[in-house]
Amino acid sequence: MSEMQHKKRAALYTLGCRLNQSETALIHERLEAAGYAVVSDGAPADLNIVNTCTVTREADAKSRQLIRSLIRRNPQAFTAVVGCYSQMGYRTLSEIEGIDLIVGNQEKLNVLDYVGLGKNRVPLIVRDRLDRDDFTVELTGGAGLHRRANLKIQDGCNFMCSFCIIPFARGRARSRVLDNIVEEAQLMAQRGVKEIVLTGVNVGTYRYQAHTIADVVDCLNRIEGIERIRISSIEPTTVPNVLLDWMNDPTHRLVPYLHLPAQSGSDRVLARMKRKYTADEYLDFTRHAAATVRDLCIGTDVMVGFPGETEEDFEATCQMLKESPIVYAHVFKYSERAGTPAARSPDRVPPGVADARSAEVRRISAEKRRNFQQRYLGDTMDVLFEERDGEFWPGLTGNYLRVAVRSNERVENTVRRVVLDEICCDFMVGHLANESLDGSREHAA
Repeated sequence: MSEMQHKKRAALYTLGCRLNQSETALIHERLEAAGYAVVSDGAPADLNIVNTCTVTREADAKSRQLIRSLIRRNPQAFTAVVGCYSQMGYRTLSEIEGIDLIVGNQEKLNVLDYVGLGKNRVPLIVRDRLDRDDFTVELTGGAGLHRRANLKIQDGCNFMCSFCIIPFARGRARSRVLDNIVEEAQLMAQRGVKEIVLTGVNVGTYRYQAHTIADVVDCLNRIEGIERIRISSIEPTTVPNVLLDWMNDPTHRLVPYLHLPAQSGSDRVLARMKRKYTADEYLDFTRHAAATVRDLCIGTDVMVGFPGETEEDFEATCQMLKESPIVYAHVFKYSERAGTPAARSPDRVPPGVADARSAEVRRISAEKRRNFQQRYLGDTMDVLFEERDGEFWPGLTGNYLRVAVRSNERVENTVRRVVLDEICCDFMVGHLANESLDGSREHAA
């Protein structure tokens, strides 16, 4: 009998943001350190852990759908549900037959401490108040990581936007001890990670003692083996200028990429959302960043259908997107979250109108992304490759161009020079600088 057959099997499922992905990776480590064999999605398991999201009603519904599907397929498994929906929707989850354990955000990384405390028809609910202090993460040095890895540096948020449930699900802002961040990054480098992505609820507000996000980036830049540092979504009012300077420095590992949530281009809507900038201030900052950083890619989030959003408000958003150096936009339809100020607003936007506005933002985004891609046709750029997908090796440039190449050479988890030959939907097709278009090695005449 194989070692795998002797071990208990665990399967992990993640919904939502990069922060959830980072936390699932830490749970993965703890499972392996505890002697579990972590199996792929859909495989039979003794333990299923679902890390949930509650940012929208659709996220809640997806969490419930996944949980019920797992219970139907594998009713004998111990089913644990953790994360944001567990924190906010534990009463609804407790009514789903087959859930054994519900753990909120405070104890989600310690989920194994509660597994097996009794399997019965009434799930054990572990939901405590959320910490308000700095925190560390216990590291096991377990699970192997490759290519790009998410690194949690911060949790919670104090901004309290009127539409957002996350401050209630995650708590107030708190930052991870800097030495603890560096320790995990060093472990990642030892395991072969080439790119670290800094994650959190509001990463730009990182404050540990006198340290800021700039200090985090500076420390990670000194770690041998890490070739890229990327910041995930960051609020536009929290970006220090030194980060732009480092992005523009070819010797620095911080890549030229910013994801700056805008949400709207209407000052009236921004004020009702309780965002911390005007449309002009947002536009000015994106232009300043693009003028400072060569080859900078700027992404954004846009919310449509916020209560009271008029056609004039929406047109202002579209105009801002068109006039700005933004490369792409993720669009979200407003989703009412009970307990938030926006949920009390009576002036709802009809669903059909919100759908049409979503489609228009996606159209503008696709056009801007293609224009950005066209700037690099024929150029040679560094690409960090991921694992093979069919006949292609997919990867990313530092400024977030998705690239695929054909090659007979194994290039997974390496940074290689690539000539960008053509555009294919949302990615570019190229060839390794030392190979021909068909993937064969070029020889000198």
